[in-house]
Amino acid sequence: MLISKISYFHRICLVFYLFYILHPDANFRAMSWVIAVRAADICNKIPGLTMPQRIFCQTRPDIVVAIGEGTRLGVAECQRQFRYHRWNCSTIGSNQVFGHVIVVGSREAAYMYSVTSAGVTFVITQSCSRGNVSDCGCDKSQSSVKPLNHPTDWKWGGCSVDVKYGIRLSRKFIDAREMEGDARSLMNLHNNHAGRKAVKHNLKTECKCHGVSGSCTMKTCWKTLPAFAQIGDYLMKAYKQSKKVVPHWGPMVTRTPSHLKLKKSKRVHRKPRPRDLVYLENSPNYCEKDLSRGSLGTVGRECNRTSKDIDGCDLLCCGRGYNTHQYIRTWQCNCKFHWCCYVNCDVCRERTENYVCK
Repeated sequence: MLISKISYFHRICLVFYLFYILHPDANFRAMSWVIAVRAADICNKIPGLTMPQRIFCQTRPDIVVAIGEGTRLGVAECQRQFRYHRWNCSTIGSNQVFGHVIVVGSREAAYMYSVTSAGVTFVITQSCSRGNVSDCGCDKSQSSVKPLNHPTDWKWGGCSVDVKYGIRLSRKFIDAREMEGDARSLMNLHNNHAGRKAVKHNLKTECKCHGVSGSCTMKTCWKTLPAFAQIGDYLMKAYKQSKKVVPHWGPMVTRTPSHLKLKKSKRVHRKPRPRDLVYLENSPNYCEKDLSRGSLGTVGRECNRTSKDIDGCDLLCCGRGYNTHQYIRTWQCNCKFHWCCYVNCDVCRERTENYVCK
């Protein structure tokens, strides 16, 4: 069932990402206009979209472009964070551009959904602040808020990013997929929300000084987006502290869970916090290939022979051992420019080894 839930992301991102690849120098507004011409045709050919998503796709192709780029950003960050883990956030199948197939409701699925949601929120907010979206701009609400615990020579100003707009549009599209109302949908919705919340939590304050000769008698400050890697790190900490949950069932006539509750808690009906990542099932060990559980295994993965951490050959190879490959690396070195006009270089060689899991 999860495959059908994720496949729509793969297809929609492929359409818009191919446009980026084919037209790398295209102006964002021009790109949005070109896509808008055939928005209805494109959106109608994407299988798996719910009706609200299909309407959204047709009416807001500029935002769907940001959704595709945000998904790519989220997946790239996921792969960076898990590059040394047994599950390294790699896709299953050569025809899949973005995302991962994780059938079990695991910690890894929780991170994947949260970082993807964060990526979409981030790019929509960023596009908004750059003027690439017509109906949003700066967040004016900050200018009316009096700063707390700051000196009187400090005030809000400039152009704060409108993260509320990014959150609202991201939620409208991404959460529209989770219509089943089962425990897995509740888990996905919670982690989607946690990802959006991570973007808002990690906004940073930038200031500009005003005064004679740089005296900084007055400072004007505004909110801006951090590097997305900071959000990825924040969600990685949440992943390591993720909470196992179980569904809390409502009236039996509905036969659907009303919400999720923490499995290990002294309070019987305690809900997880909004910033928590939650999961329903324990993760597989990801040692062996099992596509039905979203595991590619670790056979053929490079490992670090001297490390005792998860990237070490002992842990990453799951005790199966590793093969040593020797090769000679060559490159041009000690290059010197001679007048006029040529360059002489030596050829340097180095014998190196790499280690690959059996």
